Amino acid sequence: MTDAPGQTDETRLSLPSPDGTTDPWQWLEDVTGDEPLAWVRERNAEAESELDAEPITDELQDQLVAILDATDKIPHVGVHGDFVYNLWTDAEHVRGLWRRTTMASYRTDAPEWEVLLDLDELSEAEGEKWVWHGSQSLRPVEGEPYARVLVTLSRGGADADVTREFDLTTRSFVPEGEGGFVRPEAKGDAVWMDADTLLVATDFGPDTMTTSGYPRQVRRWRRGTPLAEAELLFETAAEDMVASPWHDDSVDHERWGVVQMHAFYNTTTHVLDPTSGELTALDLPRDIEVDIHRGLLVLRPRSDWAYAGRTHLAGSVAVVDLADFLAGDAEPTTLFEPTDKAFLDDVTLTRNCVVLAVLEDVVQRLEVHTRDDAGQWRRTELGLDALGLGRLDSVHVRPYDADADDRVWLDASGFTTPLGLLLADVGDAEFATEEIKTTPERFDATGLVVSQHFATSEDGTRVPYFQVGPEAPDAGPAPTMLYGYGGFEISLPPGYQPVMGKAWLERGGTYVLANIRGGGEYGPAWHQAALKQHRHRAYEDFAAVARDLARRGVTDAAHLATQGGSNGGLLTGNMLTQYPELFGAVVIQVPLLDMKRYSHLLAGASWMAEYGDPDTEDWDFIQHFSPYHLLREDVTYPPSFVLTSTRDDRVHPGHARKFAAALRSLGADVRSWENIEGGHGGAATNEQRARMSALMYAFAWRVVGS
Repeated sequence: MTDAPGQTDETRLSLPSPDGTTDPWQWLEDVTGDEPLAWVRERNAEAESELDAEPITDELQDQLVAILDATDKIPHVGVHGDFVYNLWTDAEHVRGLWRRTTMASYRTDAPEWEVLLDLDELSEAEGEKWVWHGSQSLRPVEGEPYARVLVTLSRGGADADVTREFDLTTRSFVPEGEGGFVRPEAKGDAVWMDADTLLVATDFGPDTMTTSGYPRQVRRWRRGTPLAEAELLFETAAEDMVASPWHDDSVDHERWGVVQMHAFYNTTTHVLDPTSGELTALDLPRDIEVDIHRGLLVLRPRSDWAYAGRTHLAGSVAVVDLADFLAGDAEPTTLFEPTDKAFLDDVTLTRNCVVLAVLEDVVQRLEVHTRDDAGQWRRTELGLDALGLGRLDSVHVRPYDADADDRVWLDASGFTTPLGLLLADVGDAEFATEEIKTTPERFDATGLVVSQHFATSEDGTRVPYFQVGPEAPDAGPAPTMLYGYGGFEISLPPGYQPVMGKAWLERGGTYVLANIRGGGEYGPAWHQAALKQHRHRAYEDFAAVARDLARRGVTDAAHLATQGGSNGGLLTGNMLTQYPELFGAVVIQVPLLDMKRYSHLLAGASWMAEYGDPDTEDWDFIQHFSPYHLLREDVTYPPSFVLTSTRDDRVHPGHARKFAAALRSLGADVRSWENIEGGHGGAATNEQRARMSALMYAFAWRVVGS
């Protein structure tokens, strides 16, 4: 049953039935329909009228735009041949400049950039709102410069995008009429095979997309051939999640293949024989994460893996030569095994090294594993103190040129430590490190203290969280923002957040980052502990942190706000509906909320490995964490703010619309705001990001700031 378009939420109580059989707000799922968009505009106007009346809003927006458009931020680069490439945005170039310079120039305080593509000019010329989605260079023959690039652009920031061939020599796109590669708008991907051939996964027409809305097919597309006639190499089942091409373009080790993703954490990797077109599936359990680089197969099992006479533990890292593995003559070497304290967070590959980021109670260290000429692996451990960082800071490791040498970029920061860019040679025994770029402080951190604490969840589990705020135990409850995610094995380490710091910390607020189950902070088991019927554990963990903050006297319910987006929006939606007494304000961004219909909306079917299938008996447990279906007439809900994007083609904006509408029908204190652009990130330009953040923080300060 669906209410007719045009019925307003003020006319009567309108809630979905708890069993999910009726949905009075389903008409709001029509993303671009006239009636739903009229409803969106009305809600936007109400929210803006309310929050723009707050003196803080305009001030915050100006401050946040200045931070996001700062000309002294670090221009992060990728290396291709003799140049480093960067996508730059500022006040004059809101969509961005794709540009390049030499490494020698980049090291200076004022690099000389060569502009390759102005996205603002392109958007104006083509009548589009292009958002940069990345580039992929064709590795040239030895001695030749890089000349051709696949550039990927999105309309308004959606996941669906287009790929167009770009000529670095002429600094222009290669026209389709002149044989240039153009992949039309769709969710998908393309990789180079050679100068005249791509491997492509995209929407090839009827029955070529999965039920999750991603490509089923990978084809070999030769220049001059219509895309629809490209040679089919692989097709996965419609019920699988996606099939996509992969390419390791390492010199002397070049490989191609297909990743067949049956579901999250359930993948088969295929290696392509480019001559015969035959694909060989790697004989591995489907829950092993696979990386292939320079002929090295890097394996990360999510469950214990018995192979070649030994067991590789879940959360470990093993390596073996790909050729040996394909030949059946493989004895993987274990580089890392988790302990009761240490767990893998990330892997970075260079020419000769495997760099591991390891977490111990969410405190980071690095391990560098190097193979000598005899094939033996040597381990070097590196603490953050060796990089001049504090114990509660963190680094993100990226290869400089993974095919050429063992240098890595280190993006180093902490909650109160501004971002710095280091270049380190991990192949050097002395681990030589050079500071390349620094950024100034974006907010006043005077008097702020960073600390780590542990809450006890309902089942006795110890849950870590970070706290940043003034050290004033006798000042009474502090306005506090509690943030979490708790899904998809994603870890939340410390890091510099200039927008949050300026809008919240500098004004006297306290910020808390919760490392709840569902994330990856303690390896695969930490994630798996909150899957499907165990989802409630993530919410119990988060509630335990909220209670611990009150127990410690940091804050109380009246001064505690919570914020989360995407899966984190599902988290905060559950805080609103299951733990309303713990919070004074709830911010729900680009969220999943209707867990009865989520698998039928956009990419929702791809997440059933995380949440379960609501069209089966799984609904028996899913309904207990579906916020849309947990709303009740006899509950007083804390003030809430629901934000989404019309152009979000990953998590359907209908989740946010319907939830806000249902809350309004209850007479709850709720406002909603939907940005027309932005995709799943919620905003497509710095101005939009600043606007969204200013509204959100103005709401939080008004509700819990006094």
